[in-house]
Amino acid sequence: MPGDTPCVGVWPITGKPCKNLPCDGQDTCEAHDPAGDRRAPAPPEEFRCTGTNRESGERCRRAHAKGGKACRSHGGNGANARKGAKARLIEEKAARLVHTYGRKIETTATQALLDEVQWTAGHVEWLRERVQQLEEAHAASTEDPNGTTRANGGRHPLVWGITRIKEGGEDYGVTEEAAPSVWLQMYWRERDHLVKVCAATVKAGIDERMVKLAEDQGKLVADVIRAILGDLDLSADQQARVHEIVPRHLRALTA
Repeated sequence: MPGDTPCVGVWPITGKPCKNLPCDGQDTCEAHDPAGDRRAPAPPEEFRCTGTNRESGERCRRAHAKGGKACRSHGGNGANARKGAKARLIEEKAARLVHTYGRKIETTATQALLDEVQWTAGHVEWLRERVQQLEEAHAASTEDPNGTTRANGGRHPLVWGITRIKEGGEDYGVTEEAAPSVWLQMYWRERDHLVKVCAATVKAGIDERMVKLAEDQGKLVADVIRAILGDLDLSADQQARVHEIVPRHLRALTA
C-alpha cells in the first residue's frame, strides 16, 4: 500500500507540490511517474475526455460519458452536458435507422444514381412520417375536447425546446428557445440530398436515356410480333383480331 508521504512531484502549470499519494514502493504518484510505466492506458481517442488537467496541462486520460465529450471531473455530469449527450445519441440513433449499410454489390454508375434517388425518396418519406407524428402529438396535447387551443399551443416541439439548464448562481433556471427538432433537421438534410441526386441524374441524361431505351425496346418487340404474325400466315378473320389480342397481352405483361 502507498505510504502517508505525498508525491515529490510538482505541477508545471501552478508550481504547487503534488498532494497525491505515491505508488507503492515509489516516491512519485502515477501522474508524476518519470517513465510513464505506471500510468493506466488512456481510452481510444473517440472515447477520451476532451478536458485538460489544470495543474499538469495534460489532456484528461479518462473516458467521457456515452454521447458526451467530458468525464465527470470535467463537467460531463452537468445538466447541459447530459442534455447535449442525449441529443447526440438521439441523432446517432436516428441516422442509423435512416441509413442501412450493406456489402459491396455489382452495379453501374447509372443504376447507382437511380438506386440513390429511390432510397433517398424512401428516407424522405420515412422522416416526413416522424415529423408528422410530432405534429399530431402536439395537436392532441394542445387541443381541448371542445376544439379550442390551450394557451401553450404556440410552443411546437418541432421548433421549441429547452436549450439551457443552469443550477446555482444568479442566472440559474431553465431556458427555452426556438430550436429545430433533430427529426426536422434530418428531414431537411435528406430532402436536400434528394434534390442533389435528382439533379445529378438529370445532368447525366439518365432520364432521357431511360426513355430512349424504352422506345428502342418497344420497337424491338413490335418488330418481333410483326415477324411472328407474318410467318403464321393468318386468315383474314385472324388478322382482324390481331389489333385486339396483341395489345391486351402486352398490357398484361407490363401490369
